[in-house]
Amino acid sequence: MAKWIKTNFPGVRFREHPTRKKGVRLDQYFTIRYKLAGKDKEEGLGWASQKWSAAKAYKHLTELKENQKAGEGPQTLAEKRDLEDKRKESEKTESDRMEKENVTFGTFMTETYLPQSKCDKKAKTHRIEAMLYRLHMAGTIGNLPFGKISAFHLERIKKTMADKKLSDRYIQYVLQLTRQAFNTARRLGVYAGESPTRAVKWPKLDNMKLRYLSINEIETLLKALAVKSQNVHDMALLSLHAGLRFGEIAALTWSCVNLEAGTLTILNAKTGSRTAYLTAPAKVMLKSRKQGRPDQLIFPNKSKKGGAVAYVSKTFSTTVNDLGLNDGITDRKQKVTFHTLRHSFATHLYESTHDLYLTQRSLGHATGTMTARYARMSENRLREGADALEKAFTVNGNKNLEQIVNLSK
Repeated sequence: MAKWIKTNFPGVRFREHPTRKKGVRLDQYFTIRYKLAGKDKEEGLGWASQKWSAAKAYKHLTELKENQKAGEGPQTLAEKRDLEDKRKESEKTESDRMEKENVTFGTFMTETYLPQSKCDKKAKTHRIEAMLYRLHMAGTIGNLPFGKISAFHLERIKKTMADKKLSDRYIQYVLQLTRQAFNTARRLGVYAGESPTRAVKWPKLDNMKLRYLSINEIETLLKALAVKSQNVHDMALLSLHAGLRFGEIAALTWSCVNLEAGTLTILNAKTGSRTAYLTAPAKVMLKSRKQGRPDQLIFPNKSKKGGAVAYVSKTFSTTVNDLGLNDGITDRKQKVTFHTLRHSFATHLYESTHDLYLTQRSLGHATGTMTARYARMSENRLREGADALEKAFTVNGNKNLEQIVNLSK
């Protein structure tokens, strides 16, 4: 065992390393010795190669003895080290907190949120979020830390977008993205406060599509589409006969089809998976298409070698325009789009059954709120019927109306 050597400083001694040197001398390990509560105590400090010396050791020993006399502060080296560790931990915690609080919204979006969005969300959704941030958020709040962003800044964004004549729905998308970013930052521990979107007045939306196609218009449209593109015709027919969204149709694989049961399985829809029931024309259409493997798309994108179709074909809008279905219509809620087909499906389904729950389940709505529009539309049709009946009664003048009134007496 190594021999302990006294130093010129009372209570400090050291032992030498058998081989390792510090300069020309063997490395030295220093300890301090003192009494605590009447008992001898010895604690090691460290090696000379770790920048310990007899003088430095004695300084620590003196400090501990003074603390013992005063009855406060660390009275052992272990206590001193423990306090030092807690101090460093506290400083690190505060440093981490300050670092997080100083993370700008832009840094978080570009380094954390958008890269995660690219992994977790559809490619189209990621592109839209990146565009919304770049065009409408970066210049106003990109350089601000989360804690410095207030409702005032978001109102500025709203006003700037409104001045550019952008739609209320577009403005709402930006507010939604802001809220999602704040919620994500809070979940990851970057920010602990509330989202300023809570204090912002959100635009009220009136996006309810009022237009739907009559049976004659549907037949005319399908015939015209069949002439131009069988693929677009088949997608349109499926929306009209099963109430599917374009994205749901584009994602369909042959494994989703059960012709024997007459059903389609709609996977990963907005409100979860559901089953759609096929009409006879829809069955005939699917049987007429070349069936692929279970994992192959029913409507593959030919330009992308079997990938999913991302957008509605221009053939659809061209055909709608050729038929004059949007002639003279300026209100976008009245214009015929591909989504009008799903809307037409729901309208005719409700008017045929007057079953709101059936319509809701067929559309895949999570609640009846969205579906209720079709009941309101049906009430409008009843009012139109009453108006038409009134005109029929009065076609020969008020005399007929007076006769009817007299008959009722």
